[in-house]
Amino acid sequence: MTAKELQHLENTIIHKLKQELPLYYRYHSVDHILRVLEKATLIASYQKVSKKDTKLIQIAALFHDAGFIKSHQNHEEISCEIAQEYLANYAMKAEEINKIAGMIMATKIPQTPHNYLDEILADADLEYLGTNDFERISGYLFLELKHLNPNLTEKKWHEIQINFMENHTYFTDYGKKYLCEVKNKNLKELKEKYVKSF
Repeated sequence: MTAKELQHLENTIIHKLKQELPLYYRYHSVDHILRVLEKATLIASYQKVSKKDTKLIQIAALFHDAGFIKSHQNHEEISCEIAQEYLANYAMKAEEINKIAGMIMATKIPQTPHNYLDEILADADLEYLGTNDFERISGYLFLELKHLNPNLTEKKWHEIQINFMENHTYFTDYGKKYLCEVKNKNLKELKEKYVKSF
């Protein structure tokens, strides 16, 4: 895929998401997808990934949450189907499309990357955990989950977050070097808030 084709694909997918993604997806939004695309590109550069594979990572980032257009359940599988449907219009090998699908599936929780490409997208998807944007972005996730499950309490949400972060790990050298320390600080602050609140 040429750079021009990739830009056209990005424009097409982002337009589709803006038109069809329900507004109650406060976390799984167009902003999230663009952030993951940006961070996946950054991590790929740091990991010295080839231009060819970087394009595959970027395509996977664009599609990784497209399935939310149809459902929040099994959205990764739906995202793969949407990706295959769109990529059929480009001169891409079956092997490349399979790599893209593999990366998308690697973002499914719990994350299960099988190779370095999977690891890059998995880390880009949860990059916010190890940044100063954590509180703001996790707030969007709470609002989204609260919409889907009105019975979700703040107490339960804190418990879910703490458990999730304790069991989460970054896979890439980039994640370990630049994200782990801030993630641990965010987790510590979250635990302190939890104890104070309840």
